[in-house]
Amino acid sequence: MALSYGVTDYVEGGVITAVIVLNVAIGFYQEFQAEKKMDSLRSLSSPSAAVLRDGHVETVPSAELVPGDVVLIKTGDTIPADLRLIEAMNLECDEKILTGEAVPVAKDMDEDFSSNNELETGVGDRLNMAYSSSTVTKGRGKGIVVFTGMYTEIGKIAASMQGKNRKANRSLSRKKHGAMQPAKGAALRTWDVIGRFLGLTVGTPLQKKLSKLAYVLFGCAILLAIIVFGVNKFNVTSEVAIYAISTGIAIIPESLIAVLTITMVVGMTQMRRRRVVIRQLSALEALGGVTNICSDKTGTLTQGQMITRKVWLPSGGMYSVNNVEDPFDPTKGDVGFGPVSKSEVEAVGHSEKTDDDNALEKTIGDESDEKTAMAIEAPDSSNVSSNQISEVSPELERFLLPTALCNLATVRFDQNKDKWQSIGDPTEVALQVFAHRFQMGKKTFEEKHAWTQVAEYPFDSSIKRMSVTYRKGQGTELHIFTKGAVERVIELCTSIGTGSSQRPVTPEVKDEVLNQMNKLAEQGLRVMAIADRQYESGSGTSPDIPREDIEKNLTLLGLAGLYDPPRLETKDAVHDCATAGIKVHMLTGDHPSTAAAIAREVGILPTHPSTREAQVLVQTASEFDAKTDAEIDALPSLPIVIARCAPHTKTRMIGALHRRRAYCAMTGDGVNDAPSLQAADVGIAMGLAGSDVAKGASDIVLTDDNFASIVGAIQEGRRMFDNIQKFVLHLLASNVAEVILLIFGLGFQDNSGFSVFPLSPLQILWINMLTSSFPAFGLGREKAAKDIMRRPPHDGRKGVFTMQIIVDMIIYGIIMGTCTILTFVIIVYGPGGGDLGHDCNAGYRDSCDTVFRARAGVFAELTWLILISAWEFKSLRRSVFALEPIENRTVFTFFHDVYENRFLFYAVLLGALSVFPAVYIPGLNTKVFKHKGIGWEWALSAGAVVVFVAGVEAWKAMKRNFGWFDVARVGDDAADEDASTTGTKALSATSSKSLEKEEGGEKV
Repeated sequence: MALSYGVTDYVEGGVITAVIVLNVAIGFYQEFQAEKKMDSLRSLSSPSAAVLRDGHVETVPSAELVPGDVVLIKTGDTIPADLRLIEAMNLECDEKILTGEAVPVAKDMDEDFSSNNELETGVGDRLNMAYSSSTVTKGRGKGIVVFTGMYTEIGKIAASMQGKNRKANRSLSRKKHGAMQPAKGAALRTWDVIGRFLGLTVGTPLQKKLSKLAYVLFGCAILLAIIVFGVNKFNVTSEVAIYAISTGIAIIPESLIAVLTITMVVGMTQMRRRRVVIRQLSALEALGGVTNICSDKTGTLTQGQMITRKVWLPSGGMYSVNNVEDPFDPTKGDVGFGPVSKSEVEAVGHSEKTDDDNALEKTIGDESDEKTAMAIEAPDSSNVSSNQISEVSPELERFLLPTALCNLATVRFDQNKDKWQSIGDPTEVALQVFAHRFQMGKKTFEEKHAWTQVAEYPFDSSIKRMSVTYRKGQGTELHIFTKGAVERVIELCTSIGTGSSQRPVTPEVKDEVLNQMNKLAEQGLRVMAIADRQYESGSGTSPDIPREDIEKNLTLLGLAGLYDPPRLETKDAVHDCATAGIKVHMLTGDHPSTAAAIAREVGILPTHPSTREAQVLVQTASEFDAKTDAEIDALPSLPIVIARCAPHTKTRMIGALHRRRAYCAMTGDGVNDAPSLQAADVGIAMGLAGSDVAKGASDIVLTDDNFASIVGAIQEGRRMFDNIQKFVLHLLASNVAEVILLIFGLGFQDNSGFSVFPLSPLQILWINMLTSSFPAFGLGREKAAKDIMRRPPHDGRKGVFTMQIIVDMIIYGIIMGTCTILTFVIIVYGPGGGDLGHDCNAGYRDSCDTVFRARAGVFAELTWLILISAWEFKSLRRSVFALEPIENRTVFTFFHDVYENRFLFYAVLLGALSVFPAVYIPGLNTKVFKHKGIGWEWALSAGAVVVFVAGVEAWKAMKRNFGWFDVARVGDDAADEDASTTGTKALSATSSKSLEKEEGGEKV
């Protein structure tokens, strides 16, 4: 730009200035993003607290609390500090903000940690603690303040987001690291500052690669200018300066930043259709290189709602519920019945029915009768479609009675919204929905069978059970219904079963029940016991009967196993990850057995791991955190499932993956996930259940909180990466051709001894900014390749500039450059007789007629070659005449294939036609572009297109036939290896053969 103004060429200087301003503006727009994570964190603190001081209860701001204060808490309060509980009455706290688990935690002030170190116990297991910023959902309590401010668990999260860990070897300590460490640390810190300023050490791999490319090209431009000056013996006249400007313009892809940014903006639009919101454009490129996904369980892999999965009856039967799409809809899903067998134990965590279930399952069709529709409160039978047990046995009916009545939840069909809705605790909702599956909900019993509630004995966390008393009709006899923890209810039972199968509870029977509870728990189910009895006292009409008189001599009716079911699409999404060479890790705050069961069900873990494998693949946070970084790095593989996760655990997991050169994505929704979202290469927040802090720390947000959307985002990221490679190749190959043309052009010297450039600076800018830009935009809109999710992630260290891209860029640039040089030589030294005129770089003269005609021929030819190359680069390996797989291809589909991307098609067509006005418009041609109208020279330009296409096709054929730069796929070996850790086989031998067929029998 300075050289152009210096030689008073204001047209070229103005154009170059406009290009620079445009690129700076686009770059500024891309980088201008505000972050407000800390504001959301500060807003979480409780404004006030009820504190006991000097025997009086005072309300003080939470910031004034000090360790040792006694704080009183009740239902609805936000905990003002970390408290050690000294009194708890039915106290439950919602700690989702810290653990990510939606189920409230029942507190126990007498919880004993004498067998282990309390500080090494996960946050969710510290039942005698209440944590700052969590909320009280039930009961009341009293606690002593032990941590305040930044020392609380929520404060630790804030601190981890505020500070930045220093990179290794940056210490200046002579004592710790030796005498040379200060110099070494200072040098590395200086490089960090310089690298950050130049953009070489920060950002995604693509951003760093482009920064390096910019400086390499800048250096090449300087080198080329020196070469131009050297050929002219450093006699830097205005003509020599203009030629140097031309070479500098030729080496710089001026439209690259604009094309990249606009392509990513279009990619953001595509992501929205996949229910993914991109907060940072760089995340689009980063997604394509993800090698590991660390995912939460609740609400992401699972539906975030409880369902009743298994019901065990003492008579020997087991009811199973499968294929549930909506946890609140009792009309959807399959209910199977079968005897308890070994398959119940072996089918741990499987969504598929067991063989016994399939053999004995009894279902009805999709249409329910009128009685069913009325009983479950649906507006009409057309709204009901379910697979249910057609007959209800007496044992099941008696089990459903307390299940529905000893329950505070409500399940109803909303006619306005045309969907099922529920109100109440997730556990009670799950039991109520199960009762509704058999048309025996609470409303049905109370309204149609005249059951009337007399008294309620609410759930007490100290005894872990709830009871209600009911009366039927006008009778005076009370019926007692109880539900709760199995070990607490079985102690109150004197009999088990119903009818002829009823028997007394003996130690052997008790062991049988507890053994069945353990079997269900091994499947990741939360087990509850259901019991009843008839109260025969003369005072049975009174609702004030003591609880100890009510909850005794019960009859155990069965066990219910509840769990948070995986989303139906999760298993396929995990399989897609395996076929794409991506490992999925589950990092959850849930219990190990539940986490492992869900992981097996969705395919993250093997179905039947050995004991040794299970110990390696599934660990608790305390086990993982107890290891040093060196011990973690020494593990043959990192755990697949980590249960009872704390925020620090997730951050350490990401650090361990980074040390193994992995590129990881982390999902999260709570404040506890914010540090790990920030530390991950791609932070993924939940849009529905996510906190503002998590969204602020993330790179992308899922609007449906669905794991399958992550896989879709990765596929889109890979498509973007492939397309970026294509248009980078398209832009840089043309730059290589222009540089070759201009370097060889130094040998074309006129009678004054100055080199005559084959292309003028504005011709080059026209080609780089207009001719190349729109086809590059079109390449950015290319659809995903057929095998895009059957390839391993690309190497983040190599980034866009793989060896194939570099070699292709050179080969295609040489072909283009050679064709244009030959065209210029033929026009000038053929009919032109070698006359290069005088001072033809400055403007048109009669002696410059041949040079101007040659420039027009070269301009038209290079424009067409660049445009045609855009079609050729739709695939880096397949022929442009056979882009589709063989089974999807007719005899000749070239026109169909190139027309499929209509933006690219019209960009090439209109670009080719734009050559004619640029060549023939008077004044524009001679004064701006420094060429003139041509005639027979068009034949050379058209012929060069044929030569170029032949050369490109020959090079692609060589790559295919010799296997050069072959892209590895996740094939049989990789799949089998991956299946050993993820439980999923990526591709079978059959699929590998189909892949080879799909590529037309060619290696890709």
